[in-house]
Amino acid sequence: MKFTKMQGIGNDYVYVDCTRERIPDPAALARKISDRHFGVGSDGLVLILPGERADFRMRMFNADGSEAEMCGNASRCVGKYVYERGLTDKTELTLETGAGIRPLRLNLREGRVESVRVDMGAPELRPEAIPVNPALTDGRSPIRAFPLEVEGRVFPVTCVSMGNPHCVIFQDEVETWPLEIWGPRFENHPLFPRRTNTEFARIMDREHIRMRVWERGSGETLACGTGACATLAAAVLNGLAERRAFLELNGGELEICWDEGTGHVLMTGPAEFVFDGEMP
Repeated sequence: MKFTKMQGIGNDYVYVDCTRERIPDPAALARKISDRHFGVGSDGLVLILPGERADFRMRMFNADGSEAEMCGNASRCVGKYVYERGLTDKTELTLETGAGIRPLRLNLREGRVESVRVDMGAPELRPEAIPVNPALTDGRSPIRAFPLEVEGRVFPVTCVSMGNPHCVIFQDEVETWPLEIWGPRFENHPLFPRRTNTEFARIMDREHIRMRVWERGSGETLACGTGACATLAAAVLNGLAERRAFLELNGGELEICWDEGTGHVLMTGPAEFVFDGEMP
């Protein structure tokens, strides 16, 4: 099996071109190939397939083998892959994901994809669609700065779906926050029937936000595109930021814009090849 490792500001996945390869058990392969000691090492596995309702289709599996609906960083990498590996000559194309069809715009420099803008769609704020357990939220909608008790502490959480569930907490302590302790507690909290991704963020100013992320099924990662979009949306909902801001993640920076006209969130950032390989 031939594969390619790629990364979007440090969020690294193994990509397999399934227009040429066949993967009978992607969940098992994701667990094997993601292992950083006995496998290739990655945050998960991404399959690039022919599109049924779009130019291409993406399936994304976390490091624990669970399938996720959407990944913003992976979407950018897929755009770079299909263009630079000759699967398309389009610079504007559509990508089918578990969260719906996402339009991509490839920004070229000297014939190479320098960055990709992904239309991530409108943030979903309805509790039942995120989803969150309505019995634990006092019937609130949206879930904005909701006081959630976790292990005896109360956190003001804002819940957003960008095709996958996110729980955003704004606080001053981000750099030294023990994410390995609190991440699993939020991920598996009864409020989230399908688990959740969790972002701890600090407002630096109204156009700059610092963020760390605990990804459902993968743990702390260097970046999360859907998490950055959810964080910007949560900041706007709480009156903390402008509708366009730069999100600083451990692996780099993303430009996020919540367009007032369309209601869609636009994410722009880089995508990079790391290496190609083969495994039996």
